[in-house]
This record gives sequence, C-alpha cells and structure tokens, in this order.
Amino acid sequence: MKEWLQEIERWGADVIFGRAKGFRAALMRFLMRALSGVFRLLVQLRLWRYRSGWKPQHHLGTRVVAIGNITVGGTGKTPVVELLARSLRDRGRHVAILSRGYKSRRLDRPQRWRDAANKPIPGDRMPKVVSTGSALMLDSKYAGDEPFMLARNLDGVSVIVDKDRVKGGRFAVEHLEADLLLLDDGMQYLDLAHGIDIVLIDAGAPFGTEALLPRGTLREPPKNLRRASYILLTKCDGSSNEALIERIRRYNKTADIIETTHGPIHLEDVFTRERKPLEFLKDKWVGAISAIAVPEAFEGSLRKLGARVEITRRFSDHYRFSRKDVDKFMQRCVERDMQLILTTEKDAVRFPRPSSIDVPVYFLRIEVEILKGREIWDDLVNRLCQPEPAFEHVLRNRHAYRL
Repeated sequence: MKEWLQEIERWGADVIFGRAKGFRAALMRFLMRALSGVFRLLVQLRLWRYRSGWKPQHHLGTRVVAIGNITVGGTGKTPVVELLARSLRDRGRHVAILSRGYKSRRLDRPQRWRDAANKPIPGDRMPKVVSTGSALMLDSKYAGDEPFMLARNLDGVSVIVDKDRVKGGRFAVEHLEADLLLLDDGMQYLDLAHGIDIVLIDAGAPFGTEALLPRGTLREPPKNLRRASYILLTKCDGSSNEALIERIRRYNKTADIIETTHGPIHLEDVFTRERKPLEFLKDKWVGAISAIAVPEAFEGSLRKLGARVEITRRFSDHYRFSRKDVDKFMQRCVERDMQLILTTEKDAVRFPRPSSIDVPVYFLRIEVEILKGREIWDDLVNRLCQPEPAFEHVLRNRHAYRL
C-alpha cells in the first residue's frame, strides 16, 4: 500500500512538471488547470478577509519575522532560517523558531511543562517543544524533518512545532523568554501578524511551473510578492539576475533584494558524524538516495563535485524511509561496487540504520553564502537587534506593506 501511494505521488509530480506523457497525463493536467482557477479565487478571498479586518491577526508583543516563499518546496528555506537564527542569537537575541512540523507524528500525550509558579500547563496549551535552546526534546518523527534539523544545528535557539503558531509563539514568549520569533515557512500564515516578510525565490526556477496549485507549484500569484519586505534570490550560479529582478520589480518596487547561493561545505557520515572534505567525492562511484522536492538539483550538485553518480533512488518529499528501503538500496550499491551512498541533510535526520553498513553513508552539508547584498543583510540583522520596536512600522511604511 505504501509503495502504491508512493507511485501515485510520483506520477502526480511528473504530471505537474510535464514529465508524464500520454492521454491520461494530458487529461489530468486539464482538470488540474481548471482547479487552479478555483484555488486562485480562494487564495485572494483569504487575503481579503485579513486585509479587510474581517479575520483578525494576533499580536504577541514581540517581533515576528516570517521566512517563506510563493512556490511549493525547493527554494532552500531551511539554511536561510538557520543563518538568520544563528546571526541573531550571536547578537544576543533570544530566538524561537515556529514551525508547523510538516508530516510530523502527533504525540501520544502532550509534553509536561510547568509555568513560573510551578503549576502544570494544560495539555491543550502545549505545543511540541523540539528544543529549549539548551536541550533537544524530540526526534524527527515527532518534530518533523526541518524543525529537528534546525534544533540539532542551533544551540541557544528554541524550536516549537504546532499547526497553531499563535499558540506556539505565545508559549515561546511566556515560557522560553523568546524576544524574537522566526516564522518558518510563514508567508501564508496570517493568523500571526508579521512585522517583516523575507521571501525566497529560487533563481533557477523563480515561479516554479508558472501555474498555481494543483496544476503548478505556485502557492500564490506572483503579484502577491508585494507583501515582501526583503527578497532573497537563492541558488544563484554567479550569472546575471537582471531579467529576474526586473520582473520582480513589476510586483514589488521597494523590497531590498539579496542574491545568495546554497553551497556544500563538507560531507558528514550519517551515523558516526565523521566529516570529509568535498574533494573526497572526486571520482568516487556513488549511489544517491533522497526524498526531497527537487532531487535533480541534489544529484546535479554531486556530479559538479566530481562524483560518478551511478545509481539513484528518489522518493516523494518528506518520505520516511523504512529499513527495508535502505537495505534494498544498500544491496544495489554493494552489487554495483559503489564506494559511497549520499543523501541530503534533511533526509539524514530520518535515515534508519541499515541491517549492515557495507557502503558508508554520508550527507552533504549545505550552507548559505551571500553573493550580493551583504550590507542589506547586515543592516537587517543590526536593526532586528535594536531594542526599539519601531522598526516594523518603518518597514511597513517603507515597503508599502500590504496584504
């Protein structure tokens, strides 16, 4: 059953990206396009409800920075969240990251927590506390891939998971002393008011398939970029982005634009945490296994580093590998004399230990590098570290902040 659902999900992705051919795929694309029109109306109606005040937003008395995108997956959001959280932490802010914990498992019972008066907090007021900043409280199964990865990499930053991020934010402020909230994947989460919206755009595929869900990968029409305070172009390859920036300026004339790239910095053993330099990959015969939105980009990066990617296995985004999955892939790699198995850091957090590690398994550690706009980034961090709360109001006026 699990494998059948995997096949359906993969076929759906092939339909969206145009890889699936034939009458069935063409018919499905036609039906999806019709549904995309309905989706567009619902998106704009939802925004109108907040813009008109009919649906109120919550304010928690502290700064809230949303980091998100207008497409589904693949923009490199998690490394940007990590970079900003680390930068703010190093400047003395008490940062809490709020995430919905996509595809995380529900706890059998809420975590136990006591308030300042030593009274237990009721379960209905408890989000999932992945990290307090000093202690890791949950694994990836209950935290979700990205929240667990962020919690493991960021000492001194708390990570909270709850679909109701107002509840999560309130808990972080009241019980974890957070004075700045980072709303992970938060552009579309409007129940909690954002003072600043940082919107990521993949320079290689800025508007996905140029169609709204479910026919395409756009969550919102491109014109909704007007809500952005800052725009980060991610995965830049060093070539000119003038044409893309010109198009972005049609939708948002004032947001500061920063150009970045997501670059690998080393290899790390999934089980021993041993690190190897990137040069270690050169001319190695490699099997690549992943469950991410854009596996082609991951496999392409391995080839650019000199690896001979001979075997690949792709699962749907956020798929939780079973030991059987890993054992089968391990056996294929052994039979083909592969020297290494490579996966992504996001996949590594839910990678089960195989029955026998006959081929070493590494993940590629990725970090963000700012190519253009370093002064804009530094100015953002500096302003967020200032005590006065007027910064958000300045940004709203400066960028004509509108829902």
